Amino acid sequence: METVNNRQRKRLTEDMSRLFGRMVVAMMPIMPRFVVRWISRRYVAGVDMESALRVMRKLESQNACFTIDVLGEEITSIEEADYFIEEYERLLKMIVKEKLDANISIKPTAFGLLIDRDKGLANIEKLLREAAKHEIFVRLDMEDHRVTDDTIEVCLAMHEKGLENIGVVLQARLFRTNADIENICSILGPGADFRICKGIYLEPSEIAHTQYKEIVDASNEAIDKMLDGSSYVAIASHDLPVIDHALAALEERKMGPGVDDPRPAAPPPRKGKGEGYEFQMLLGVRGDVRRRLASQGHRTRVYIPYGEQWYEYSMRRLRENPTVAWHVTKAMLMPWTNKR
Repeated sequence: METVNNRQRKRLTEDMSRLFGRMVVAMMPIMPRFVVRWISRRYVAGVDMESALRVMRKLESQNACFTIDVLGEEITSIEEADYFIEEYERLLKMIVKEKLDANISIKPTAFGLLIDRDKGLANIEKLLREAAKHEIFVRLDMEDHRVTDDTIEVCLAMHEKGLENIGVVLQARLFRTNADIENICSILGPGADFRICKGIYLEPSEIAHTQYKEIVDASNEAIDKMLDGSSYVAIASHDLPVIDHALAALEERKMGPGVDDPRPAAPPPRKGKGEGYEFQMLLGVRGDVRRRLASQGHRTRVYIPYGEQWYEYSMRRLRENPTVAWHVTKAMLMPWTNKR
């Protein structure tokens, strides 16, 4: 058991890291592009699939599995979706060929959902069916609040078509999230598969929590609700209060490594999944915590983003979570403190 002093030191370190991160974020408007590129190398796997593969090969020895994301989102013409369809199809072939323990993450707007809804849905369904042939799971990343309803509807529509290798991301910072959990669980039952995260998009205070403690509390409440809804829960957080709460929640429900999911209506076993839950972390962030969780037997998944749109992703990621800036900068300046 941790002592009170150890917990206090952890909290103090968290507070200091957030303060340093805010300082880095404040400098972003005047930061040269090459500096952002230097920082982003820590948590972006590269500009192409081959670079991502090299990163994953290095991490496999740490008992990590992966979710792979081709960077890019809202497009301006439906023809632009062809790039993402083709790249993800190449990615599926690579996962199969290289026998990777990996699934994929996609952004619905990159497939044209906001330009031509029917075509966007058809594009996503096409990719989902190809993934299903190889029992590869597809995670629908959540974008800003404009497309929350659309993204959830895509997930439900695919399940209606019998395609169950799909799940959605929900953002704890949004006030609506608990209601969304209840709605999805009521429709999909144990077929519901969530990733819960704080959310990369900074949303208005009228619809979202904006303070750190509020977001932590909302994350913990969402985790409990998802677990009690008998859904599969991917806990995507680097915040120690959230990770500690998740571990306690799992223990309370007698869930854990090597134990069959004991919940009465547990989700069915699925290739590449854990015992009803898993932990997820960004590439290059909190590697020490991820390795500790993995050593305890928890399934740990690393988010592997790659692509030409690394700059836009990097700027948004740093703005959303200043603590990431601290972890990344610390790892760059003092690499012995935190392996990727």
